[in-house]
Amino acid sequence: MKNDNHRPRSEGLRTNATSILTASLLLALTPHAAAQDTPQASSQPSNGNTKNLQAVIVTGTRAQNRTDSTSLSPIDVVPASALQSTGTNELSTALARLIPSLNFPRPAATDTTDSQRPAQLRGLAPDEVLVLVDGKRWHTSAMVNVDGTIGRGSAPVDLNTIPLSAIDHIEVLRDGASAQYGSDAIAGVINIILKHGAQGGSVELDGGHYQTGGGKQWQGSANVGIPLNGDKGWLRISVDDDHQDPTNHGGVDVRYPQLGEKQVFGDPTVSQHNLFLNSQYDITHNIQFYAFGSYHERNAISDELYRNPYGYPSSVSTLLSALYPGGYQPLLQSRSTDESLVAGVRGTTASGWRWDVSANYGGNRVSLDTINTANYAFLHDFGYTPTHFFDGIVSSAQQVADVDIAKDFNLSWLPNAVTLAFGGEYQRNTYSISAGDPSSYYVGTSGLTGGAQGFSGYSPVNTGAWSRSDVAQYVSLETNLTDKLGTSLAVRHEDYNDFGNTVSGAFAARYDFTDRFALRGSVSSGFRAPSLAQEDYSQIGSLYLTPSSAGPGVAPGIYQTGLLPVSNPVAQLLGAQALRPERSHNYTVGAVFNPIDPLTLTFDLYQINIYNRIVLSSTLSGLNTPVVVDYLAANGITDVAYSSAQYFTNAVNTRTQGGDLVTSYHSDFGNAGSLDSTLSYNYNRTQVTHVAANPSQLDALGLQLERVTYRDIKGLLANSTPRSKLIFNENYTLGHWVFNGNLIRYGSFTAYSNSTYLLNQTYSPQWVLDVAGSYNLDNWTFSLGVDNATNSYPDKVIAANSTNGTIPYSEFSPAGFNGRYYYTKVIYHW
Repeated sequence: MKNDNHRPRSEGLRTNATSILTASLLLALTPHAAAQDTPQASSQPSNGNTKNLQAVIVTGTRAQNRTDSTSLSPIDVVPASALQSTGTNELSTALARLIPSLNFPRPAATDTTDSQRPAQLRGLAPDEVLVLVDGKRWHTSAMVNVDGTIGRGSAPVDLNTIPLSAIDHIEVLRDGASAQYGSDAIAGVINIILKHGAQGGSVELDGGHYQTGGGKQWQGSANVGIPLNGDKGWLRISVDDDHQDPTNHGGVDVRYPQLGEKQVFGDPTVSQHNLFLNSQYDITHNIQFYAFGSYHERNAISDELYRNPYGYPSSVSTLLSALYPGGYQPLLQSRSTDESLVAGVRGTTASGWRWDVSANYGGNRVSLDTINTANYAFLHDFGYTPTHFFDGIVSSAQQVADVDIAKDFNLSWLPNAVTLAFGGEYQRNTYSISAGDPSSYYVGTSGLTGGAQGFSGYSPVNTGAWSRSDVAQYVSLETNLTDKLGTSLAVRHEDYNDFGNTVSGAFAARYDFTDRFALRGSVSSGFRAPSLAQEDYSQIGSLYLTPSSAGPGVAPGIYQTGLLPVSNPVAQLLGAQALRPERSHNYTVGAVFNPIDPLTLTFDLYQINIYNRIVLSSTLSGLNTPVVVDYLAANGITDVAYSSAQYFTNAVNTRTQGGDLVTSYHSDFGNAGSLDSTLSYNYNRTQVTHVAANPSQLDALGLQLERVTYRDIKGLLANSTPRSKLIFNENYTLGHWVFNGNLIRYGSFTAYSNSTYLLNQTYSPQWVLDVAGSYNLDNWTFSLGVDNATNSYPDKVIAANSTNGTIPYSEFSPAGFNGRYYYTKVIYHW
């Protein structure tokens, strides 16, 4: 259990933040201001130009009438129709095909990372983007990405648990927003807006397959609105059920071509079931009760690396050959259960105060099994081995209570209304790990590899349950100081019971030189609290060193190795420290240009400086040498021995610089139809600007710990994502027909090797074309489409990096490596 004993306190920061909040409230609530109240007053001038009649946005603003074209910060509004125009049923994949600053690679053979894949915004870590659903903080996944893939060390939100059928539109704020929303909003905010109301519904059936490599998919979904007590309320129900077969693009082991193609390398087998509910009920004319929530199940089977029969340990080769004569490929089965429930009451008082009180629960539980495998040590000691191992359970949950209050004030000394918003939040997070079957982590004393091959189970040394809490307060002011100059200011104070206080601030402004041209900019500070998974997750295995394998001066016996939590005494003796929050400074400047009514252009430049970024350290080896054993023993560690270890650490500072260009043009051809064209482009570059020094206690022992490896510094934190991404979309409507084309250019990226720079590989840019056509007949829509119509593949990896030819493609490839995909959709809507 987390506690606040001996934690650092910043009373000055807390006092300053409280003073700012109090002063802002007193300013807004003075009698002079109250006398000028006008309920629902506009906070923006009206210029009467119909080009600005767009949907009102709710992300990054507390005002009631901001649109994406009048926003002070860059924001993308993605309608459900755009999501559905893609051939995918995955929310993350659909967004990546529409938003150039979002990256969503498709890693394979990386444990559960291929079934709970992380998404990046602006090249930053997947857990540095905040995900909201109808404005409420969404919970994260329980799994931690500890493999060598994009997002290594993160436990982000699993966007693919939210069904497309429940979504009305999505607002993506491409700006730091910690001052408005708290932790995680360094790169920006993805706010998923649900369908509302009792009217309308749809039933949809999709199916498709890849041209080669398997991967058949199907999905059935339905969304329906139901009125409650006449027109006093409504309930919307979304149900999804889908399945995808695995894909396979593995190669033949060049050492043993007689075995044929054994390595399965591609997307996992996935079956999902999803129920999403959204409701509202009018208690009175000005007060509504609302609730929404979901229940999601996913059963995924991921392929691990193939074990060939020529590599069996000699002491158990006969037994293994009888069990798996042609070799075997372990499979990791993850059964994920995702639950959420948000309920609240909101309303408006007679004097114009808008208020919202809500409670929010969300949790993810993942049960792991390794199947079609063996435990070599168990087989040696008992003459047999299970082939199916229960590996344990990881769970995470959050409970949140929010109070949000806002009002528009007319002040005599300002030409436009001021929107004041303030509120508070209480958040509690929990995390737990449960052990697997003893056979899943059994080691024995034979010296053979213990634990289930592919994924060793969690042992009792990994297990535990942890929690922490946070109390936050915020205030924001937003107004147009003149009819041309809009501004906003926000301050947020948070108090975590494990690392103390933090204060974030944000200021944004926009100046409209004319009705058609404006400049905008923002500056903000931000933070991301270390997740409980980063603080407490461990994946510690064991091995037995025989006298022949122990090495000079090393005693034979059982040694532990793996990822240690920072609270572990051994980790602390090796330089681990309590994790601190990441902090950021965000700067954005841009322009909005509408030279003619059909054409809109936005261009934004940004720089994000992040300090104390949390990363997974390199592996510290040599812990079983006499000097280290004596050092640990002198500090009370005598009951367990270690051979190597790693831990999370606030090791690096980074600087991210880039730009976003979005242009849209609407062509009306009269009886010949209409064409909507969108060109969007992102350039993004991240550099590591500082790496923490080696811990002093390790220097004294003569050990060198690379806080961050060469591969991380140059690749995973910098250049292993495309430097640029271009999207060109055309949507043509003619009568009952709709045709869509989406062309994406992914820029080059580099995969780095820790062993030698000679194995680094830079991959060529890749073009991917998706095309689709739909016909609308009464209440029916029939669609045919081809994703990756040109059957484009990324470069193959060089021979030295191909795992002897079995892994021909890079896990960093932003478009995957599955090739051409054909699909059809049938929708009945009303």
